[in-house]
Amino acid sequence: MFRLHMKRASVLALLCLFTAAVLAGCGKSEKVIEKLDDARESKIGVMTGTTGEQLALARFPDADVKSFDDVMDAVAALKAGQLDAVITAYSIALNVSKHNPDLWYLPEPVEKEDMAVGVRKGNEEMLAAVNRIIAELQDEGILEDMRRRWFKQDLSPYEQVDLPLPASGEVLKVGVSATREPFSFTDENGRITGFDGEVARRIAAKLGRPVEFLDMKFSALIPALQSGKIDLAISMAPTEERKKSINFSQPVFASAQVMLVKKAPGAKTGSGETFSLDDLNGKRVAVYLGSIHDTFVTSRYPGADIKRFDSTADMILALKNKKVDVAFFALTSAKVALKDNPELTILTEEALTNPIGVGFNKNNPALRERFNNYLKTARANGTYDEMYRRWFENDPEKAEMPEFENPETGEEIVLGVAVVELPHVAYMNGKYVGFDIEMVQRFALHEGIRLKIMPMEFSALVAALASGKVDIIADAITITEERQKQIDFSDPYMYTKTAVIALKGYGADGGGVAGGDVSFLQKVGDSFYKNLILENRYLLIIDGLKVTVLISLLSTVFGTLLGALICFMRMSPNKALRQPAKVYISILRGTPVLVLLMIIFYVVFASVDINPILVAVLAFGMNFGAYVSEMFRTGIESVDRGQTEAGIAMGFTKAKTFLYIILPQAVRQILPVYKGEFISLVKMTSVVGYIAVQDLTKAGDIIRSRTFDAFFPLVMVAVLYFFITWLLSLSLGYVEWVADPKARRKPV
Repeated sequence: MFRLHMKRASVLALLCLFTAAVLAGCGKSEKVIEKLDDARESKIGVMTGTTGEQLALARFPDADVKSFDDVMDAVAALKAGQLDAVITAYSIALNVSKHNPDLWYLPEPVEKEDMAVGVRKGNEEMLAAVNRIIAELQDEGILEDMRRRWFKQDLSPYEQVDLPLPASGEVLKVGVSATREPFSFTDENGRITGFDGEVARRIAAKLGRPVEFLDMKFSALIPALQSGKIDLAISMAPTEERKKSINFSQPVFASAQVMLVKKAPGAKTGSGETFSLDDLNGKRVAVYLGSIHDTFVTSRYPGADIKRFDSTADMILALKNKKVDVAFFALTSAKVALKDNPELTILTEEALTNPIGVGFNKNNPALRERFNNYLKTARANGTYDEMYRRWFENDPEKAEMPEFENPETGEEIVLGVAVVELPHVAYMNGKYVGFDIEMVQRFALHEGIRLKIMPMEFSALVAALASGKVDIIADAITITEERQKQIDFSDPYMYTKTAVIALKGYGADGGGVAGGDVSFLQKVGDSFYKNLILENRYLLIIDGLKVTVLISLLSTVFGTLLGALICFMRMSPNKALRQPAKVYISILRGTPVLVLLMIIFYVVFASVDINPILVAVLAFGMNFGAYVSEMFRTGIESVDRGQTEAGIAMGFTKAKTFLYIILPQAVRQILPVYKGEFISLVKMTSVVGYIAVQDLTKAGDIIRSRTFDAFFPLVMVAVLYFFITWLLSLSLGYVEWVADPKARRKPV
């Protein structure tokens, strides 16, 4: 029998997946929007409680505006054809379009806006402190640096800053909606991060307080502030309507609301290219052995066939001979390579943006400090700008390398280089040239040091420096956490972009090259890896599943006991007990459980520091109890009164008559309805994200906010809910079977 149930469950799960896939692929809307005026009578998705919602209603009065609790819900509707456009913040639209090559945002903003920190009214001391801190961060250039690190045009890794915070003291509670990358999201370590997360930590650090994040729906942030559940809400637009409810700090940064739409067939947007980094899965990708590009492609694109080379010349030859489909180059080097290879083209200039620096042995911090001081001097006196113009703004192949004479005696240092390519390091006309060579030689001359240059393979540079074979390495070396474990780096002397290059004609047939189209199974496998395996995201699902099951079971136990008590009161001959029970049942059955949940958390327990899971159990238990009490009453009343009279006539007390005669018969009537209500309760728990509980649904939202996969996490969560309810139905079905003697006598 168990095997039969398993087969049925598997078939149903596959049907769910198939239905979801069909729905995802069957778009109803074919409207093409290329400018804002095209959206006048369209279907527009907005996020509940955002300025985008207000703008859509004001600017597009004839449009059909639909509100969503999460941006990825709106994106899913857009991709499925249920919407024509989505209005959201620029940074979010940018991230969505980077991960979904079939979407883009219109260059004309719907509205420009400032983003600020929300503070509860009456807390003027906190508002003044936040304003002072924001002003300091602005003056110190920290906010500008944060914007560069978090609001990226490419898919390069975020540059997080480790900020030490006090472990004790009054906790600063910060409300976030952690499905709004890059504003706020949950990283691979389960930590709230992003621009908002760093702002909150910097404020907490300057206040000398530990910080606690409460992750909730965006529309719940203002109620949480008003009720005192949180102290701050980061990155909200200070509209006149919101100012009536909360106070706002001075602006943290300038943003805009933009319109996200589907690309028209064959349209070229943004930089004019139709290439997406997601195209790398299934393709043959050339990278320089041991480079940051090698690490990036390996970790981000498990479906790519990576070909590693020791020279750029071999990479270009492989491209021209169609041994690889695309290759990763530093942007400056790519532009040089294209001059001599007109059959190649740049697909994107925004694959990665990383700081590069000069490497030093960890045992020689003094040399590193001397170089950093020289770098500051070179920037101040114009030497750096002169070198930059020579090697980057002009043609590096025609640049004339200045002549330097090494001292004949004194301190000597060995510079390790890989002689990768211009404009950084090359060997021309019998000498080493390039920006990095000139920079280090000028440093050596400034310090009176004899410089010896030692060429080697790029992949050997870090090992040679760590082992003391060389004193310095410099050849467009990206500063990464992994490399910093072995060597020290100077202050970044520039930020370099990475280009992806290919033969001209790439994508002419829809984006495919030698790698061919990606099969359905490979797409499913890639989605499975990206949504579950990468960054151990399956742990989010496991944790969310535990919370969902915990809330469901505790709410059921509490609701059943409460329902029994309400039933007793409802059936009591005492009017003082009966009337309150009737009122309770009427109110609870007539109140949506989400409204009840928010009232209990934000109103009843507004001033109480209570675990939101406990609030969820209380709210769902109270709701469940109202329905269970009526089940109990109708079940008991369905038993003929003669049964009670017969029991008493046989010498049973009223209590024993109820326990041994009435209750067993009532249970058989109650269980089928009870089972259905229990399953409904499990599904209703999906709204607990409004009070900052990370359940199964919230875990799926968090994953979607990182992968920007509109459908796979939804289908995955739906299947998990199906299996939860199926297993619970089996359990209650067994109880139902045990309680029914007739069913037990039937052959299985």
